[in-house]
Amino acid sequence: MSGISVIGLDGRPLLPEAERLLEDAALVVGGRRHLRALGVEGKRAVALEGDLSAALERIAREDGSVAVLASGDPGFFGIVRLLAERFGRKSLRVLPGASSVALAFARASLPWDDALVVSAHGRDPRRAVNACRAHPKVAVLTSPGFGPAELARELAGWGKTLFVAERLGEPDERCFSGSAGEVAAGEWREPNVVLAVDEERAVGPRGWASCGLGSPGQWALPEGEFEHRSGMITKPEVRALVLARLGPGPGDLVWDVGAGSGSVAVECARLGAAAVAVERDPESCGRIRRNAARHGVHLRVVEGEAPEALRGLPEPDAVFVGGSGGGLREILRLCAARARRCVVASLVGLERVVPAGEVLEGCGLRTETVMLQASRVKGVGGLHRLAPEGPVFVVVGVRP
Repeated sequence: MSGISVIGLDGRPLLPEAERLLEDAALVVGGRRHLRALGVEGKRAVALEGDLSAALERIAREDGSVAVLASGDPGFFGIVRLLAERFGRKSLRVLPGASSVALAFARASLPWDDALVVSAHGRDPRRAVNACRAHPKVAVLTSPGFGPAELARELAGWGKTLFVAERLGEPDERCFSGSAGEVAAGEWREPNVVLAVDEERAVGPRGWASCGLGSPGQWALPEGEFEHRSGMITKPEVRALVLARLGPGPGDLVWDVGAGSGSVAVECARLGAAAVAVERDPESCGRIRRNAARHGVHLRVVEGEAPEALRGLPEPDAVFVGGSGGGLREILRLCAARARRCVVASLVGLERVVPAGEVLEGCGLRTETVMLQASRVKGVGGLHRLAPEGPVFVVVGVRP
């Protein structure tokens, strides 16, 4: 093999260099629609199909030059990675087209330096879904088994506008903007890209890094950063350990059960996770929404009492139980059955601590229990004293 030219196709005529490389290639590899579009046929045409292993073996056996056809920018979630791993990057010559993501945002008339781009192609689509739930502007590279309709069904109730761009650059290109319900009811042709947008934050402030995922700065924020009722809030010191055990990040979904002020849910969202705050008190639900708005994050607030309010929610990676009423055991069992990673509960009453650990352990989770008690230095006249906070037990169950 004398070299591999990777040619990106975006619907525009090929540049002279790409035309020459294609004409001189002893072997041309690409999707069937790309081969047909460029009139490549016969023995030198090899279709990219299945797990691509057959095409890669054929490339490896070729003595002459090879041209690989790909959609858009093949270095962006494309075949360049696979070819570089197999044949070495020095054997590649990449001629990119415009990426489908860039074209989709252009069709939507939106800047996209602050957008998050995720792929559901050959990957677990739930992480892409959770990214769309959490972030104001996300582009999703779909797959045959997880297209616009499937994505839209998962985003129902999250207040997103979906922009579907299908067959970009083709004569029958089509773009559609609508609600999750409208997209879920539609039929969509491949290939396509979906933009999930929070209309109120579609054009964000100028940033310094792409994808809009910067550091949130502090975490385990002081109580004064949240509106709360009569001190009914998870204290910063406790929240620090809770967040460390939950481990929220992009692609995750976290439940905050008995959310109160929503401080844990808001902090998880600030760290990039999608968050659902479940709270039975209507006034507290209002406070949660105001706290989320204050910190510039989007989360879903479910007004209802656990465990009933949890049953229809999407599967979480991690769950925090900060309030439970009288149904702690049932809530913990349900959360342990649904959580992919861990369940964390904060408890004050001694009578609940050991049973909580037993419930989680009985559900197959590896458990630990920690008692936290912090004291804050306060001035008294010209002197200072330690003012202790009430002790809190943190019970953690981690899936092995």
